[in-house]
Amino acid sequence: MDGEGIRLDRPKARRRSPLPRWDPEAFGRASERIARFLGTGRFIAWMTAFVALWLAWNILAPQRLRFDPFPFIFLTLMLSLQASYSAPLILLAQYRQADRDRVTLEQDRAQDERSIADTEFLAREIAALRMGLGEVATRDWIRSEFQDLIREMEQGRGAPALSDEPDG
Repeated sequence: MDGEGIRLDRPKARRRSPLPRWDPEAFGRASERIARFLGTGRFIAWMTAFVALWLAWNILAPQRLRFDPFPFIFLTLMLSLQASYSAPLILLAQYRQADRDRVTLEQDRAQDERSIADTEFLAREIAALRMGLGEVATRDWIRSEFQDLIREMEQGRGAPALSDEPDG
């Protein structure tokens, strides 16, 4: 064997293709720009002006300058060609938008799941705090205890005090 045979430790060299290469993302972005333009009032206005000029030229121009006589076969061919390219470009743009929407939906769903988990955690923490507050002295409870003590002291003043010390 010649020493350079088939090497399994190296990736296989790419074969050259006679077909041109293109970036599918660049093609997709271009198709979206075209589809966005095709869906605007500006496109409709330009297309209407183009067709009106075409018809006016081929009806009103001198006979020797007309290039598409009355049945307007060439105009029909051009409009059909434009429509045959527009439809796939619009579909491609819609597919790309659907893919973006799907990714956004998945991200929103994941965010919602995290929000639900956070909400459940906070609800458990609040419940634990409420249970813990049942064992803590509240302001109202302390007030009622003070008021009870004050009443007991006032009742104690009205009664004769018993003292272990001899009078004076």
